[in-house]
Amino acid sequence: MAEKDEKKTRVQAVYTLLVEVGRKAGDGLPDGATGAALMCYASGVDEAEAVRETVAVLKQADMAPLDVSGYGTLEERLAEGHDIDDEERALMERALAENSVIVAQMTPFFGNDS
Repeated sequence: MAEKDEKKTRVQAVYTLLVEVGRKAGDGLPDGATGAALMCYASGVDEAEAVRETVAVLKQADMAPLDVSGYGTLEERLAEGHDIDDEERALMERALAENSVIVAQMTPFFGNDS
């Protein structure tokens, strides 16, 4: 019975992650790009789980994750003074409602950008 109670207390949150990806065949990045930065919103019981889920989803999409930087939850970002618009909040709410990873923005790197 204690295990069931423990699972109930594991509340999902949405984490903002910036993922740097390299090139891989079939990754969908533009011709000439050397990689990209992906702004993602991912649900998880903690940031480590959100990172693991995001990396797994990106690998399934034939992308090559190289580095992940975490920026925290909505509450943590607000406490740090981040300006978060309604569109970004809606994407975070969607990630939480769907228990998913949402890639909100992709910025390709060209030449010496990375």
